[in-house]
Amino acid sequence: MTLPTTPDEAPVNTLRTKPDQEVMKQVNRRFVTGVTVVTAMDGDRPRGLAVNAFASISLDPPTVMVCVQRTSSTYECLFRASHLAINILSVEQLDVVKRFAAKSDDKFSGLDWEPGRFGSPLIGRSSARMEVEIRERLQASTHTIFVCRVVDAEISDRTPMIYSAGGFFDGGALSALG
Repeated sequence: MTLPTTPDEAPVNTLRTKPDQEVMKQVNRRFVTGVTVVTAMDGDRPRGLAVNAFASISLDPPTVMVCVQRTSSTYECLFRASHLAINILSVEQLDVVKRFAAKSDDKFSGLDWEPGRFGSPLIGRSSARMEVEIRERLQASTHTIFVCRVVDAEISDRTPMIYSAGGFFDGGALSALG
């Protein structure tokens, strides 16, 4: 058998059946992720939602992506925005992730936040925060993938929160392998 040497020669594999949704939920719970809150301004009103589908794409230029479900009440605001903030939550912010994962008219009421250089809401006590410029909006089934160029970023000494198997954990309590 000869292996393909270019992408054009690679065989296209298609699923013959659709995987069971419950199995897919369990598969996704096996993947450990960071916990972020993605925010933007909707006129004079800050808006945001909890997002675990975040990843770095490139360091040069600094490019990241976030995926947002199109049925989210925050989606239209994010889609219209030119800039977003991605707040990587710390272990001190379990209250924040619960607030932004729930439906609420004003998730920012009483919350410590400040506008970034381009106006995006940066949440206090975060492990890291960045403001990004949206460069592309790619439609992927039920979600939109926002491809963004990082225009400003900062880190703190706070330990990041992680998510796995439906629960939140202390990212600093990990033990090294090997």
